[in-house]
Amino acid sequence: MRNIDIQSIKQRFGIIGNSPLLNYAIQVAAQVAPTEMTVLITGESGSGKESFSKIIHQLSPRKHGQFIAINCGAIPEGTIDSELFGHEKGSFTGASDTRKGYFEVTDGGTIFLDEIGEMPLATQARLLRVLENGEFIKVGSSKVQKTDVRVVAATNVNLINAVEKGRFREDLYYRLNTVPITVPPLRERGEDIYLLFRKFASDFAERYRVKSITLTPDAVEELLSFRFPGNIRQLKNIVEQISVLEYDRELDAAKLRHYLPREQGGSQVPALLAREHGADQSFSERDLLYKVLFDMRRDVSDLKKLVYELMTRQPGDNELLKEHSHLFENIEQLNHARTYKSADKPEPYYLPVQQPRDEEDYEERVEDISHETEEEGLSLESMEKEMILKALKKHNNKRKYAANDLGISERTLYRKLKQYDIEN
Repeated sequence: MRNIDIQSIKQRFGIIGNSPLLNYAIQVAAQVAPTEMTVLITGESGSGKESFSKIIHQLSPRKHGQFIAINCGAIPEGTIDSELFGHEKGSFTGASDTRKGYFEVTDGGTIFLDEIGEMPLATQARLLRVLENGEFIKVGSSKVQKTDVRVVAATNVNLINAVEKGRFREDLYYRLNTVPITVPPLRERGEDIYLLFRKFASDFAERYRVKSITLTPDAVEELLSFRFPGNIRQLKNIVEQISVLEYDRELDAAKLRHYLPREQGGSQVPALLAREHGADQSFSERDLLYKVLFDMRRDVSDLKKLVYELMTRQPGDNELLKEHSHLFENIEQLNHARTYKSADKPEPYYLPVQQPRDEEDYEERVEDISHETEEEGLSLESMEKEMILKALKKHNNKRKYAANDLGISERTLYRKLKQYDIEN
């Protein structure tokens, strides 16, 4: 086995840290780089997976060839085949010219497919053919073309679970996973957290022409005990925020806590932020609150539709209520309603069916319910649109970072932009 100088690799690619898990991942990347083997890099979002793809390319015989990094989750499903494999003129609406895809352009080089778990199943089948035979067909063409491209893929999701749920091809998973590299999350890298903090503090001090932020010993302990669910990306954002907002350039543990999201029950997901001294709630808190409302939307709509249908039925017709009785559990207003009695089941509550006083009264009731249901949908949709607009504004219309804030893929964000006719 050839001797690998891990320290020189870190210096060359700007990697900070001495964690044994990090060093092992670098060693595997360096060992596999001179080969033609396909590599699958796994790790949480923000842990630095793209750096390992660059190590593999730069230390390989393909280093003079082209390197392209592609975020599979950022390309709309309808155009991803064209982006990767190219298309012929007139093959679909808007295809005014023949276009080369990334696999043709990168012939002799390396393609890094980030968020491979977001790739559509049809595209996965095309990718498998490239990996197996080095062949692909442009969209709208019948001619088989050859390419010599090395594929390095990355994901932050469990592909085994995706395979079991039918979202990812099993044969493609095993073809990609020839050599697995696991990038450790920041919380498992120990003292590397403080090393990265100091590096970011120095960088931002130089950028904003201020004195570098330092930490007291108790603040260092506080920093090392935080789990950083957003990994290196989250740490970098926190250091930048402190560098810009904090007047005191030395922080103790109490001051540092103001910038660290509070965790609940050891969860790796950041809890709702509750800033002190009247600070505004963060965007992520509003995001979570909106999501709760969206999750409630379907149940509320179903309930209103059910009430609407009940009002159109004759009194005493409880078949629909029996079928949907679970919707009315724990509703205080139904304490005096009629019940469906059964010897084997608890007695669920039913809404009383009241006959309208006259035809005019009946029509007013139906109109009110229909109008309320429509307003509920419009209200929630406007909230979702507002959330998307604020995310885009916050990140200067950069969809990738806006999607990260919203907790959705760029493909989903793209569909939402189309749905709400938002110009980006």
